[in-house]
Amino acid sequence: MSRPTSKAKPVESAATRAAAVTPAPEGLSIAGVARQAGVSVATVSRVLNAHENVRPATRDKVLAAIDASGYRVNELARNLRTAESRLLLTMVPDFGNPFYAEIVRGIDSIARQHGYFMLLCDTGADPGRERSYFDLLRRRRADGAICLDPATIQQALGEASSALPWVACCEFDPAMGVPYVGIDNYRAAGDAVRHLLARGHRRIGLINSDVDYLYARQRQQGYLDALTEAGIEPLDGWRMNLNSLDYEAGASAAVSLMLPRQGRGQGQTEPPSAIFAVSDTLATGVLHGLRSIGKRVPQDVAVVGFDDISIAAQVDPPLTTIAQPMRELGETAARLLLQRLANPLANVPGVLLPHRLVIRGST
Repeated sequence: MSRPTSKAKPVESAATRAAAVTPAPEGLSIAGVARQAGVSVATVSRVLNAHENVRPATRDKVLAAIDASGYRVNELARNLRTAESRLLLTMVPDFGNPFYAEIVRGIDSIARQHGYFMLLCDTGADPGRERSYFDLLRRRRADGAICLDPATIQQALGEASSALPWVACCEFDPAMGVPYVGIDNYRAAGDAVRHLLARGHRRIGLINSDVDYLYARQRQQGYLDALTEAGIEPLDGWRMNLNSLDYEAGASAAVSLMLPRQGRGQGQTEPPSAIFAVSDTLATGVLHGLRSIGKRVPQDVAVVGFDDISIAAQVDPPLTTIAQPMRELGETAARLLLQRLANPLANVPGVLLPHRLVIRGST
């Protein structure tokens, strides 16, 4: 995988070098920062330029000295010399979904440690808006990007996007040839269903996202296979696919799922005794929807969510859910992107992080 060839770097003059540093008002120089941190000037320079060969403890000590002294780097002058923007884009499809907040914090923490700023981009899961942000990479207005949009949106950009320095986070298709980080959605969904089976449930409903999305298909298949392996025929009337992940959508779907439905030539089927929702926002809505029709959780209907956002432990009853390592997902995505930027020709692998079943009061 290659990165577009950068333009030849301009010759660095003494005036440009001098302009690259803006001392603090008291006149502290890079040498002063080095003395304050107890390191060499070269080490301070490596930290400022985000080189990898600096020990974390040393990096932290230098950054603390920089913060304490008020020393500042003139980014414009440095960018003119290096043809770098020191800017990383993070493309988020839905600012209203709290799942993304901790991921973004993880990205930002690693970016700052390596001397980069992060620009948060609201794509609205729209290919046109995502394409406009990728244009910033093509025009070298940003150094790299982390994309949290669904894989279908990423694919809409076409093959040309694979040559750009970006990483897919959470939503990904390994066949695209782009570095990615996420979890095993198929296995995670199966774990959620097997937990409900172990609780004695045989009628398990699924409230899913749009199956045009790869993660939704993977979670649905995990659900179906777990039931089939338990000798249970999954009925169509137990499943709903939605085009929204918000609370209201989950509440409406729960009410609808509790209505008697026609089976496959078997007359009316009983409603589910348990519901697996593919996000905690949906699952929280499910709790409210069930309560609105007089159903108790978990006595009448058990509920399992997905993600383990902060509200999952605060609702009544607290939500059993599949926990994604959100902070680690963001940190890993940032590290993978920095690897691509450091060596555009390197083969940066995809990474699957472990998920975890968190059992609370809703089951």
